[in-house]
Amino acid sequence: MHRRLFPRAVALLALAVTAASVGASGATAESPTPATTRLRATIDTILADSRLADAQTSVVVVDTSTGQALYDRNGDRRLAPASNTKLLTSTAALELLGPGHHFSTDVHTTGKRRAGLLSGNLYLRGGGDPTMLAADYDALAAQVAADGVRVVTGNLVADDTRYDRTRLGPDWTWDDEPYYYAAQVSALTVAPDTDYDAGTVIVHAAPGSRAGVRPVVSTTPPTGYVRIDNRAETVSEGETSISIEREHGGNTIVVTGQIAVGDAPASDWVTVWEPTGYAAEVFRAALRRHGVRVLGRTVLGEPTPEAAQPVARHDSMSLAELMTPFLKLSNNGHAEVLTKEIGRVLSGAGTWSAGLTAISEYVADTGMDTGTLRQRDGSGLSRRNLVPATEFVDLLAAVRAEPWFPTWYAALPIAGQPERFVGGTLRSRMAGTPAAGNVHAKTGSLTGVSALSGYVTSADGHLLAFSILLNNYLTASVKPLEDQIAVALAGHRDDGASAARVARVAPPAVPETPRTPEGVECSWVKPITC
Repeated sequence: MHRRLFPRAVALLALAVTAASVGASGATAESPTPATTRLRATIDTILADSRLADAQTSVVVVDTSTGQALYDRNGDRRLAPASNTKLLTSTAALELLGPGHHFSTDVHTTGKRRAGLLSGNLYLRGGGDPTMLAADYDALAAQVAADGVRVVTGNLVADDTRYDRTRLGPDWTWDDEPYYYAAQVSALTVAPDTDYDAGTVIVHAAPGSRAGVRPVVSTTPPTGYVRIDNRAETVSEGETSISIEREHGGNTIVVTGQIAVGDAPASDWVTVWEPTGYAAEVFRAALRRHGVRVLGRTVLGEPTPEAAQPVARHDSMSLAELMTPFLKLSNNGHAEVLTKEIGRVLSGAGTWSAGLTAISEYVADTGMDTGTLRQRDGSGLSRRNLVPATEFVDLLAAVRAEPWFPTWYAALPIAGQPERFVGGTLRSRMAGTPAAGNVHAKTGSLTGVSALSGYVTSADGHLLAFSILLNNYLTASVKPLEDQIAVALAGHRDDGASAARVARVAPPAVPETPRTPEGVECSWVKPITC
């Protein structure tokens, strides 16, 4: 059952208004204005680039003020959207959970307490918070100590039962597993940084004191949960070539390669195997620092008894605030947590299946035809996701009426804005063009898949919604072609004020898009280089 039908009525009304306005202006889809004809010719020329030879394309542009389709090539063709999938997940999360939604992590006790001795278990209960830092676990431990607990005779129980125990998306490729953009999903986890890359640890390799010795390896946060197998070497000179990778099925991290004396440390973000245990280890260490000893073992995955007494609590930032690191940096882990959280809140099941069902119902209510698309995860890492460009544009047009739209619009990456938490994955793209500071859009990248969908204000002040989906190309990157289309849209005007300026059909010149490893978002490369 759909949650509401109002957006469908709005869509029908918009179509009626569009028909009236088109009739008044004399322009129709069959007889576009001269400016629109030039725009279409420009985009056609861009898509004829040899880098897209034999590739699949789906491109749609709509003027949201009139509903007029300014461009449509294969708009109903289902293509892999990569991280453009996050457009569905993020809008559904804001609507179904609410901008004020918080994740809570709390500590409970069972058993009798006397003079600092707790004869029972200590329960660390996760609420799915992907922003929990080691400092937050330290603050929880401080609350436990302040409550008078000094010795726990029972176990430390890590309760991650808010979500199921399926840690990885069923369609994710095995070779992505060690990399931080494919971290395991748990209701109880740790982020090592304020990008909130939950379920990962940062490994640093600094040169030794002299050539021939092993580099000095450390982690952020400091933890014994991972085991370092240091096979690297310090050399007197030469290029640093440190490789840091976790072995499958466990928490042994192998460090290989070389680093020269005097060089800056090399660092990389690595996923952990079983983030619930990671969170429990970080919390146990924090308890020790605050003078609280747990005599029992660490137990994973048992629920907190209903009769347990609360002793500490941490609430996350609001969902509205989380949208910024989530969308600006295209954080896959945030998308998957939100998918499971939607399932938990709406149906009581913290699973991908429950969350995706609720997301599908929401986007159907906005006007998307869910019979033409498939969503398999929250982030877009699955290659089985398929969405036509016209459906993305329908969603983009519909959500402008939502009360949370300004928050969401501001959280999208903004072209040519150098600050990471403003420009995000578009920070180095389209700088110095009419699209800079103008285009608000979600990027998407997998090997052979590139996407850009969002908004641009045209030169005559119309807000355009667009979706560009490019699949099955063989070149390293086609993002410069996306940028050319976005710049052309930013320069488009249909009021006749500068017909001579827009008369040419040649694609606009844009700065070259910075290179990143094939098949990943620039923000997925740590340290951030985009």
